Amino acid sequence: SIGFNIESAKMGAGKQENNRFQRAIEIFRDHGGMMRTADAINESIHPSTLYELRDKGILVRIRRGVYRLNESEPLTKPDVVTVSISISNGVICLISALELHNLTVQIPHAVYVAIPRGAEQPRIEYPPVYVFRFSDDSFTEGAETIQIDNYPVKVYCAEKTIADCFKFRNKIGLDTALDALKMYKERGSMNINMLMYYANICRVENVMRPYVQVLI
Repeated sequence: SIGFNIESAKMGAGKQENNRFQRAIEIFRDHGGMMRTADAINESIHPSTLYELRDKGILVRIRRGVYRLNESEPLTKPDVVTVSISISNGVICLISALELHNLTVQIPHAVYVAIPRGAEQPRIEYPPVYVFRFSDDSFTEGAETIQIDNYPVKVYCAEKTIADCFKFRNKIGLDTALDALKMYKERGSMNINMLMYYANICRVENVMRPYVQVLI
């Protein structure tokens, strides 16, 4: 009877472990297959469960504090998605946003992300990021959420991104901003009012107006 009780206990423990793993896997699936450690813990997944699933190869560590189900389809834009998940208060901006809006031929070698002025500096080892601090309306206005590989990614709209590029022209180059403006015009749906609205928010209205007028 003692042996029977030991075997029963082992079976019960094994079943409990499988249930724990399956529940964690389902939570990851509900979140698109990738989560920050902090978010997983908030969903009542114990850190030890994350480490065990990682050791079993069920989870893959994308970067420190971010895990992804190994079963998930490959990401089309892994760096942008990873940064968006890692920096929960960030918004994809400038060249990275231009690339998402098809307004540049450049391939960003880092992810450009805006955070609120005064926010703590993100600690990301990989992928490389360029962090810009936006204040007040320049941070909140024009931010929208799009879906990339079934993950929500916050990015500035095309018009706000162009205005941002003029604002940071000394850092990313005026040619980048001008090329984006020309590509935006070539779409055939140029919204001058929106462009100048965001230009005003970014305090580059006087800078942008001559270039916009040339394209009208």
